[in-house]
Amino acid sequence: MSDRININKNIRAREVRVIDPDGNQLGVITTDKALIAATDHGLDLVEISPNANPPVCKIMDYGRYKYELTKKKREAKKKQSIFQLKEIKFRPKTGEHDLNVKIGHVKKFLAKKDKVKLTVIFRGREVTLSQQGRELLDKVAAETAEIAVVERPPKFEGRSIVMILSPK
Repeated sequence: MSDRININKNIRAREVRVIDPDGNQLGVITTDKALIAATDHGLDLVEISPNANPPVCKIMDYGRYKYELTKKKREAKKKQSIFQLKEIKFRPKTGEHDLNVKIGHVKKFLAKKDKVKLTVIFRGREVTLSQQGRELLDKVAAETAEIAVVERPPKFEGRSIVMILSPK
């Protein structure tokens, strides 16, 4: 729906399908007669469906209609979920306690409905420990299995392995 809504004299069509304030159809009539009917009710003639043939217009209070639209947009904005991508980095030889602390951080981020990017970084000759890095990521995925789902499985990117978890 476009932001521009035609009302009263701005309606360009010669004939329009008119709906009265109670929701009853008045049928297809000329725009002039529809405007007269709207002024009789003390309301505006608002073009609801401009792409229909003929366009559909409703006799209503335009100010109230505009208010209802903004209210609906606000409600839709409230309901949309916004997430962030958090990143946690590991090394292939990360200790057991440090790993548990980082898993705790992962769980906290997932509880806040954020996605988590897990990265195992290899330096120098550590690239030979790629299997150990994969096992590390698999362990984290297993620990968080009840609250997270693996969105992107472990994949080598340069000198690191990356995996993305998203909340269930």
